[in-house]
Amino acid sequence: MRAVRLHDYHKPPVVEDVPEPTLSGPLDVIVKIGGAGVCRTDLHIIEGQWAEAMGPELPYTIGHENAGWVEEVGAGVTNVAPGDTVILHPQPSCGLCRACRAGKDMQCSNAFFPGLSNNDGGMAEYLRTSARACVKLNPETKPSDVAALADAGITAYHAVRKAVPLLYPGTTAVVQGAGGLGHIGIQCLAALTATRIVVVDRNPDALALAKQIGADETVQADGNQVEAVKELTGGEGANVVFDFVAEGGAENDAWQMTGPDGSQFMIGYGGEVKIPTLDFIAAEKNIIGNIVGTYNDLAELMVLAQAGKVTLHTKTYPLDSAVEALDDLDNGRVRGRAILVP
Repeated sequence: MRAVRLHDYHKPPVVEDVPEPTLSGPLDVIVKIGGAGVCRTDLHIIEGQWAEAMGPELPYTIGHENAGWVEEVGAGVTNVAPGDTVILHPQPSCGLCRACRAGKDMQCSNAFFPGLSNNDGGMAEYLRTSARACVKLNPETKPSDVAALADAGITAYHAVRKAVPLLYPGTTAVVQGAGGLGHIGIQCLAALTATRIVVVDRNPDALALAKQIGADETVQADGNQVEAVKELTGGEGANVVFDFVAEGGAENDAWQMTGPDGSQFMIGYGGEVKIPTLDFIAAEKNIIGNIVGTYNDLAELMVLAQAGKVTLHTKTYPLDSAVEALDDLDNGRVRGRAILVP
């Protein structure tokens, strides 16, 4: 089968032929990939930012946003069957540790992460995953339409879901970065809360899209974005700021946009926050980290997606054009999400 393989850090991956995956345990599931999302994390993987944390042996297949059709199942699998349309939680978990039993899949002590850890990902024709990772979809759902919800979607949804108690009517939420994750976050906020949604981005096209999908106000990041947000919030700042950028100084802008007793939800990464400790104390402000959501987050998000309340704006590429898709993402030529279709 064809697969997108990373051979060396700081060099583009290679699309090449590799053997198809096979079942190795009773709860394994082989999925025929119908769509694989291209994520900024893939760029960070290529740069070697995850090498120490995950320790994959090179070469390996990248890709952690996957959806498709069940091809084959292990002897112990009962929740899906060959032919089912599925979207895959990106981190299969064990179900037995304390974190799993508490519903905190991402803290599972026995988890693996295809495409990041030492396990082949889904930028390929087939992927081996586990039964616990599979969320069954309506048969008419096109995997390429929803694949990026497997990571970008639940990451944005997870952050919004955590913030819902803070976003009662009369509050303001700022979304900084209306790209692949941010445009999903905007829709989740519109679906789950009655907050006023202010979107900050430097790209006029991204702001135009934000208006179409639920933003009440938009602010162009032209160097005066902090002051513009303050003006829109009576000089106070927002109740919650969702920082989908968190690098290049945006992470510090987000803190300045956050009002007293407010919370900065950090979803993007790559930058460095530098804040005097007195600023935390005096204004009782918070910074909250967010990583990929749980299985339940993904299941809930798919209810919204299949009801048409959250939709992905995508650009599709054939699998053999993976390097082009990664380059387009890296250079800001993708609005929404890039999707590889084998």
